[in-house]
Amino acid sequence: MKALLFINGTPPQKLTDSSGYQIIACTDGAYHYLKEKGFPLDQLDFVSGDFDSYSREEEALRGTEKFSFEIIHTPDQNKTDFRKALEVLIEKQISEVDVYGGSGREMDHFLGNLTTAFSLRNKLKITFFDEFSHYFFSPKELVLRNMKGKMISLYPFPLVENITTHGLNWPLKNDTLEMTNRIGTRNYAVEDTVRIKYESGALLVFVGSDYLK
Repeated sequence: MKALLFINGTPPQKLTDSSGYQIIACTDGAYHYLKEKGFPLDQLDFVSGDFDSYSREEEALRGTEKFSFEIIHTPDQNKTDFRKALEVLIEKQISEVDVYGGSGREMDHFLGNLTTAFSLRNKLKITFFDEFSHYFFSPKELVLRNMKGKMISLYPFPLVENITTHGLNWPLKNDTLEMTNRIGTRNYAVEDTVRIKYESGALLVFVGSDYLK
């Protein structure tokens, strides 16, 4: 099952097509921009968070909202609203989630979101989308199609060993990438099919728009 999740980073300029998802949700902070952008709130399955930026009582008093979605209060301050929303999705048997609003604004939130995705990468397939790229933690063998001309960045988190790539302008063969030594950003695809294989570690893959114009 697949979910669509909006969180409180930079709002997407254009809201994605929400068809094809079994669950659609947002954190309390993202609820505001969805409402401002005219997202059909009756499509939401739940809104979760500590609700420091959303007041159900306030909306009810104004008489402006009909609550067709579930309100899930997650007050634990030892976890981010993003992580708590993902844990709710795991409980609901979701295996794959597309995330909007994961980057931008405060960069500590962005780094925190990447760390959260890293920690849950074996439980959920998490793909982030923003205005520049989509990015995700790669399985040990990955095939990307229709990639020719697109920017492909490979970022070790923090280490990737014995990585080999095919279809990139600067290929790797049994190489090691390390956050503090050698990373693989700003590469690009010279073939339609890109193949990436590595032995150990964690690899963050960014797929951007056309690199060569």
